[in-house]
Amino acid sequence: MFELRIHGRGGQGVVTAAEIFSAAAFAEGRNAQAFPSFGSERMGAPVVSFCRISDREIRLREPVMEPDALIIQDTTLLHQVDVFDGLKKDGYILLNTGRSFEALGLGELAAGSLPERLRTLSATEIALEHIGRPIPNVPLIAGFAALSGLIRLESVIKAISEKFSGKVADGNIAAATEAYNRIKALALEVTLDA
Repeated sequence: MFELRIHGRGGQGVVTAAEIFSAAAFAEGRNAQAFPSFGSERMGAPVVSFCRISDREIRLREPVMEPDALIIQDTTLLHQVDVFDGLKKDGYILLNTGRSFEALGLGELAAGSLPERLRTLSATEIALEHIGRPIPNVPLIAGFAALSGLIRLESVIKAISEKFSGKVADGNIAAATEAYNRIKALALEVTLDA
């Protein structure tokens, strides 16, 4: 079973991100589960959502305490909430920022992790360009699909098409495609440098 935890703030689509990831996994024939955890339910408050995917039936219902992966939608949470708590040693981390792990004060964390599993992505910038709103969830899910290889871009696009319609769907599909391609290009650069 693969467990993902997504951290962000109210209004950033944290819950929708988990739903899209789970719908994409389901489209590929896997069992999937997505659910949120709210603190104070207001715009800007810290929000966490969880997603599990498995080839077998998922019976767990508790929050993900030891994730295989983290998506951080808002880097202002990095020094406010222990977002890295419980992350497995070989876990994936995708941060919504154009800054490096070192510039964010996370150099020690990065040094102790597998470099091919750590990425940053300017998802808010991508969302503004394609959707016209600063909601980074869809670009981050597509970026994570590229980083982890767990789900295909086509499955993410299918999940987007099921969740949204019209211009909203089109914008999100464009944002997802750009994010996926950016992360794939970074992975290729890392491979060529090695």
